[in-house]
Amino acid sequence: MQAHPLDEAVAVFEEMTASVSIIPEFIGLGFTHIIPKGMDHILFVLGLFFLSLKMSVLFWQVTAFTLAHSVTLAMTIFGVIAISPEIVEPLIALSIAVVAFENIYRKDLKLWRVLVIFIFGLIHGMGFAGVLAELGLPADAQWTALVAFNIGVEFGQIAVVLIALGAVWLMRNKHWYRQWVSIPASVAIGCVGLFWFYQRAVL
Repeated sequence: MQAHPLDEAVAVFEEMTASVSIIPEFIGLGFTHIIPKGMDHILFVLGLFFLSLKMSVLFWQVTAFTLAHSVTLAMTIFGVIAISPEIVEPLIALSIAVVAFENIYRKDLKLWRVLVIFIFGLIHGMGFAGVLAELGLPADAQWTALVAFNIGVEFGQIAVVLIALGAVWLMRNKHWYRQWVSIPASVAIGCVGLFWFYQRAVL
């Protein structure tokens, strides 16, 4: 028996409603994966932040990172690529150390750094996918959940930047800011990244 057009319309409406209803949930899950649960991703973003307080510099770094992790998040979730967490997690830790230690001897943005951040973003996206896979995607709204989760991640990253900016706001124009704030913070972040790399790759 052929379905009545009204029944089909109702079914489509119910499916759309169900998809929309999960958006706040998955945005929240994406946000909490960064704050407070994603310390490795927080430190990576802070590593980007402490290169320079110029908004244009931060914009290009975060944009490269966002584009990259969005690609591999989707590709990993839908089975296009699959790399073991035993490889991904140490590389995430190493990425933290690389961007942080580079801040010590560089204070402006070069193309090389943007490309490296993009590559590291691809790796972080696989880490995000591992978390999202554990949470599970609703079968009838996978893309909606994926996009909502990614939006939540972006909100989390923005929150990290705003918190960091608020913390250094009063000292941002001081002549000693780089020597006594930016570089020591970068060294600390880099050391944590190296320690995590050792934990994940060796222990």
